[in-house]
Amino acid sequence: MIELTKGQELVLATDDGRPRSRIQLGLGWDKLYTAGAMGTGAPDIDLDATAVQFAGEQLFDLAFYNNLQTRDGSVVHLGDNLTGRGDDDDEVLTVDLDRVYQRVDTIVFLVSSYHGHSLEWIDRAYVRLLDEERVEFARFRLTAGVPETGLVMAKLVRDEAGWRLRAIGEGIAVTVPTESVDKLRPFL
Repeated sequence: MIELTKGQELVLATDDGRPRSRIQLGLGWDKLYTAGAMGTGAPDIDLDATAVQFAGEQLFDLAFYNNLQTRDGSVVHLGDNLTGRGDDDDEVLTVDLDRVYQRVDTIVFLVSSYHGHSLEWIDRAYVRLLDEERVEFARFRLTAGVPETGLVMAKLVRDEAGWRLRAIGEGIAVTVPTESVDKLRPFL
C-alpha cells in the first residue's frame, strides 16, 4: 500500500503492469472530539464524496449523494453517510475505468462539508483506493486541519498510456458539489 503525499502521481496499473479496470474510492472520517463549543453539543459532520468528470475543461457529469451515478454508468456513489459514525469507509465511489465515456479525460475527487463546517472539525479522515478485490493499494490522509469547507483530494487523468492518479490535497470553499465546478477548473 502506498501512502500518497500532496502532488504525488500513481499509475493505475497492477504490480505486473496491467491497467486497472475498476477501483473504489473510500472516504472515512470522525468528528473531532473537541469540535464545537468546548467540545460538547457539536453537530455531526456531514462530509460528502463526489466525483466530477471533465472532458477538457467542460463538465461532463458528476456522481454524489443526490446523483448516485454518472450518465455513462462508470462512476457510482454507494450512498450518503450523514455523520461519519462507524468503522470502515463512510462513503464509497466505484469507478469502472473501462466504461468512462471516451471524451472524459479527468475525474476530480472532492470532499465537501454539507453543513459548511470547516474541515478542521474532523479527525482521522482519509481517502483510500481499493482494487477489484477490495484490497487497498493507496491512501491519502486529511491532516493538518484544513480551514476550508471542501478539499480537492485527487484527480484521475487519462492519456495515451492509460489512467493515473494525482494526489492534490487543496482546500476550497464549497459545500454543495454542484456548485464546485468553477472552483475545480484550476485543478484540471
